Formats: sequence, C-alpha cells, structure tokens
Amino acid sequence: MQKPLLLLLFFCTFLAAQAQDITGTIRGAVKNEKGKPVEMITVALEGTVLGSNTNAAGEFEISNITPGSYTLRVGGVEYNTLKLPVTVAADQVVTLNLALQTNQQALREVIVSASRTVESLDETPASVYVLDARTLQLQSQITTNISNVLANTVPGLALNSNTTSNVGQTLRGRNVLIMVDGIPQSTPLRAGGRDVRTIDPAAIERVEVVKGATAVYGNGADGGLINYITRQADTSKPFSATTSVAGTGMLFHSDDTFGGRISQQFTGKIKALDYVASGTYEKTGVLKDGEGQVISPVYGLGETSQYNVFAKLGYTLNPNHRVEAMYNYFGSRQQSDYVLQEGVYAQSPSIGVKGEQQGLSEGTRYNHNAQLRYTGKDLLLHTNLDLSAYLQDFYTVYGWTPYFQNGGQSTIKSVKKGARLNLNTPVNLGNATMQISYGVDYLNDVTSQPLVDGRTWVPEMDLHNLAPYAQLQLNLFQHLIVKAGYRHDNVRIAVPDFQQLVLASGTGGEYVNGGTLKFDANTYNVGLRYAALQAFKPFISYSQGFSMIDVGRYVRGAKENYISQMDLEPVIVNNYEAGFNSSIGKFMISGAYFISTSKLGANLKANADNVYEIERAPERVSGFEAIVDFFASDKLTLGASAAYSEGKVDLDNNDSYTDAVDAYLNGTRIPPFKLTSYLTLKPTQKLQFNLQWLYSGDRDKFARNAKGSYSSGEGPVKAFNVFNLAGSYQATEKLSLDLGVENLLDQAYYLPQAYWYGRNDNFTRANGARFQLGASYKW
Repeated sequence: MQKPLLLLLFFCTFLAAQAQDITGTIRGAVKNEKGKPVEMITVALEGTVLGSNTNAAGEFEISNITPGSYTLRVGGVEYNTLKLPVTVAADQVVTLNLALQTNQQALREVIVSASRTVESLDETPASVYVLDARTLQLQSQITTNISNVLANTVPGLALNSNTTSNVGQTLRGRNVLIMVDGIPQSTPLRAGGRDVRTIDPAAIERVEVVKGATAVYGNGADGGLINYITRQADTSKPFSATTSVAGTGMLFHSDDTFGGRISQQFTGKIKALDYVASGTYEKTGVLKDGEGQVISPVYGLGETSQYNVFAKLGYTLNPNHRVEAMYNYFGSRQQSDYVLQEGVYAQSPSIGVKGEQQGLSEGTRYNHNAQLRYTGKDLLLHTNLDLSAYLQDFYTVYGWTPYFQNGGQSTIKSVKKGARLNLNTPVNLGNATMQISYGVDYLNDVTSQPLVDGRTWVPEMDLHNLAPYAQLQLNLFQHLIVKAGYRHDNVRIAVPDFQQLVLASGTGGEYVNGGTLKFDANTYNVGLRYAALQAFKPFISYSQGFSMIDVGRYVRGAKENYISQMDLEPVIVNNYEAGFNSSIGKFMISGAYFISTSKLGANLKANADNVYEIERAPERVSGFEAIVDFFASDKLTLGASAAYSEGKVDLDNNDSYTDAVDAYLNGTRIPPFKLTSYLTLKPTQKLQFNLQWLYSGDRDKFARNAKGSYSSGEGPVKAFNVFNLAGSYQATEKLSLDLGVENLLDQAYYLPQAYWYGRNDNFTRANGARFQLGASYKW
C-alpha cells in the first residue's frame, strides 16, 4: 500500500509545480434588494472548482478562468440562488453588478462533510443536516453542553444522558463518527463514550451531520458522522473582538446552583494573514431535578469546570494557494461535594448527598486537536488539492469503582496522527460536467485503558490504516446529479503481550499472547438526486460504511490465548435511502426513509450478571425522519421534526427477523420516537423569542431476566415532554442580551438512559428548570 501513497504524493507535487496561467477574470459586487452589500455570498462557476466569497463590501473576484462559456451561481443563507450565463474571453475582465432577493427559506449553500468537497445541499444525494451559526448560537443560550444541543436539534440523533457520557447517543440506531474539522474524536479501539462532548460551542462555526452509513472518513460512521466545523476569521477588518459573559443556575431550589461562564474572541485580517482565537471558561453549580433533589454526581455535569482554547491562523499566498493552522484544547473536570445515594429503579431516583468522593476527580483532562492544511486551486487540469496533517491527543479519567481488586479508576488514553490527501479534478463533457475526487488517508491510532495507579486493563493497541478512495460526481442536464464512489481501508492492529487485570471477583490475571489483527474493508456508494423543481427535489442512495468491534473490550477479557485468533471481521453496513426536499410557498419540507442492514453486528448484549458480551449476528434497522418549517412572516416562524427507528437481530441467521428467537436491539442502540417543535417570534428588529418543545416516546420491547430484573439496555422507556425557552435583545449595535431556560415548566422527568439501563444507580432524573442569563459585547 506504500506505492500508491508515494505515487499520489508525487502526483500532488507535480500538480503544484505545473500550475497553469489562465487568462480570464470575473469580478463584481453583490447587493440585496435594498441596495446594501451582502457579505459571505458564494460566487462560483458551475462545473468547475473556481469560486469565491464576497467580502464585507459585497465584492468578489474569480481569476485564472479558461476562455469559454459558463454558468455563474450566486447564493447563500437566506437568499435565493441566482444563476446566469457568462462568457469569458482571453485577457478579458468581466465586471458584474448582481442583486439577490432575500428568502428566509433558502437552503444553506456550502457543506463539506458529505463528500470532502465544497458543494450545496441540492447536489447531495443523502440526508444532510446543517446546524448553522445562528441556530447554534440560539441553542447555546439554553445550554452550552454540545451533546444536549445536538440532541435537541438533529432528527435521528438519540437524546443525551445529562452526563459526561454519550453512551446510547446513536444516529439512526448505529455508531456516529465525531470529528473536529475532519479530525476523528471517537476512540473506536476502546469506545469510552466521551467523543461528543469534546469541544465548546464557542469554537464552532457550524455543525454538519451526514446521516446513514458513510465511509468517506473511514471507520466508525456506520450510522453517519458529525463534523464540528471550527470558527472562521472575520476578514472584513484588521481587528475585532467579542466578549461574552453569562450566569447560570436553577430557577427554583437555587441554593448552591449558581455558576458562570466567560468567553473572549479575537479575529481579523492583516494583509494576507487572517486569524481567529478564543478562550472559554465555565463553572457549573450543583444541578438539581424538578423536585429540588441534587442530581447524582456519577459522571455528572454539576460542579464541573470546563476549559476551551482555540486558534486558527491562515495565510493566503495568492488566490490559488493557502496554508492554515488550527489548534483546539478542551478540558473538563468535576470536583463535587456530593456522592451517590442509590434510588430504586422505576420508583425513586438516585441522588447526590453530601460526602467525600474517592479517588481523583473525574473528567477529560485534555483533548488536544491540531491541524496543518494546504489548499491549492486550479493546478494541472484545473485540479484542486487539499493536503492536511493532524494530531489528536486525548486523556479522560473515569470515576472510582470497587470493580477492580482493591478498587481503582480507569482512564482512556488515545493519540491519533494522520494525513489526508484529497484531489478534485473537473471534466467538461459538453452538456454535462463531471468532477472526480480521489486521494488517500493515513491514520495511526494508539489507544490504551490503564488505571490511574498504572495497572493495565487494556494495553496499548497500535492501529495503522491506509485508505485510497475515489468519488465521481456527474451533473446531467444541469439538474440531475449522479454520484458513485469506492474506498479501500487496510487496517492493522498490533497488541502486545499482557496480563489481564485482576477483578474484585477474583477473576482475571491470565497471561495473553499478543499479536497483530488484520482486516480489509471495501465500501461503495451510489446516489441520484434531481434538483430542477423547487417543489420537489428527490434523491435515492445506497451507501456503505464500516466499524470495528470494540477491540479493547474484547482484549481485556480475551478468552483466546493468542490475540491473532480473535474474530475482528468489520461490521459492513448497507444503507438504503430515499428522501426529498421541497419548498412550497411559505413551507419547507424534507423527509427520508431508510433501511440499514449488516451481515455481522457488534451489539453489546448484557447477560443476567450485567456483563457485556459482543453479539455478532445480522442486524436490520429501519426508520424515517421528517422536517417541516413554516415561514408565516418575517416576524413568525414555526417548525417541527419527527424521527423514528427500530432494529432487530437475526439470531438464527436465516435472513428473517420475525422468528421467535430473533430479538430487538436494546436501548444502547435504538432510541424511542422523538418529536421536536419550535416557534420563533420576532416582534421587533431587536427582540426575539424562541419556544421549543421536545417529546420523547415510550419503548418497551424486553422481558425481565432470570433474576427478575432488566438486563442493561433493556429497561422499558417511558415518555416525557419538556419545553425550553430562549430570548435575545439587541440593546445597541455592539451590546446584546440573552436569556435561556432549560425545562421551562420544571418537570421532574427521566431521560431514556435512566430507564433502559435497568439499574438503581443509573436511575437519575434530568435537570429541573435551569437558566442562563448572558450578555455579549463587540468591540
């Protein structure tokens, strides 16, 4: 596999050296219907990789254009897309003054996560959800827990647990790959459930969610991926800054619940250099439920300090060549004066009572992300090049437990180093255009699970993954988009000799011979979208993704004496989907139905002793999602979304999921029905309110086990309703005030995880009414 990589790197160097001079230029300005300049509008030539964004004065320029006739596409958030023919001759400068019409329903133009190239939602034959900057800011007024923000907004994503853990927060009933600017945050070698909450919202520009199995970024996205796109620099001035402060606490039973948050951001552009940097600190007080009882501190978010430092520096060598460096640090640590008092499952909640916690404070000590990136445009054959190298260094500490001999605390350490080379070459076919994206990814992931005292639970597992890929996009008759692609992942995992940890039960202590685990994963995708009619833009797609079993969980309890004897065959998921987007009058509607199958599974199944085992049987998950938005006026907007999925395991492997022996997937995988709704009211230009309603349904699929209790993941889930409120007031041009209230009606309710765990210690209520009152000042 080294030869293809060397050839691609050589080709990359050759392209950069052979960049051609192209003689035409298009420049101009974009204004709205009131004659005011419009910033950050995308201006691009269809069928090519040439494009630009407007600056603060609405100006743009596209240079180095091959003489010929093109279609210029102009559009952006809240504006109708404008398309017009344009002809460019050699040595000609075409000057255009363009006007766009405002349209709140306009689709967000640019996404990158679905295919690793810049494209619009209209071009993507897949379900993609974009949480834009304004929606993210609105949700962050209610809660700054990004896990909670995503759960409240993304259809198909399971609800969070109100803890540091995201176990059970699946996407369409399967694994979701979490990334920061394409850097993987998930730790698939030893899944620790700490990957969703790895960055503060203040460092995020937008969130792109690709639903359904996808292998575009490799392992772990058999249910889809969530990519946190970090902040971009404001290039309209040399320097600007924003200071934000907020106070938090419980609306009722407020003793000891008050906390605070401060965030500072700097950004600007000086000649060819642009920059953005921010720092955030937040300290929460005690969290209480709707009855005023202190919520269990086990992996809790109360009495927690959270830190985030972010910086991005970019240098534009010329319009076609740019280098960029990004760094983000996230840390979280709980120091609680409370300890767990167990409740009674399905009767009374587990709570926190005053006491001294054993061991070290729980939390993510650090999560470092760094990336160096070079982009080159319009090289040989008009090819775009994107080359990046990245590092993720992650360390988290779990709570003290008597599970080990003499007790102890486990940790997860993971260091990822990787490189990505992506090339995109356009091909003009006359009445049709084609783009070919191709390249190679390399990843080295070293993950282990030691205890804080140095004992080894899972030794250092050393993964190497090399993956060449290719993706083709064909645009026929301007509105018919066909996509197809292939990716080959070559995976090798080295595990050293080690002695298993002795547990409190006296088991363990066995010597295990190490070895190398190997597998290859070949994944394909094909999709079709028709985008001619605003009233109905349908798509169909077939896509594959893959994920490994939790290798660390397997290794630490290995029954095989030799690691090389383990069954590491990857889970290849087939995702079949049909969906549509519609814009009809004041309505925007979208929906999708999907079926997800795999010949092998990696379902965690708990036995009567609540010991997890890996169930390797065929699986089938199916469901639907629907979103409706109604733009009643410029002052009133209404909307709702619904998501449902269900899944079963074919335990007798006979291609039928209706036999008596077959079973439903448990709550760690399948969430209950979720319905969200919102009402946004803007009575004046300065004042805005947003009321949100979340409904989570019942799910009861399992009987009690032989001990008369529910196995972990199989407890019956009960429904609940919760309302959230956000309001903001633009006091001056520079000063804004905001207020958010989580659980406005102070309901005493339980999230699904509290029920499906089926255990006394996890039967914990969600937050009661909790406020966040803040102010932001731009200077």
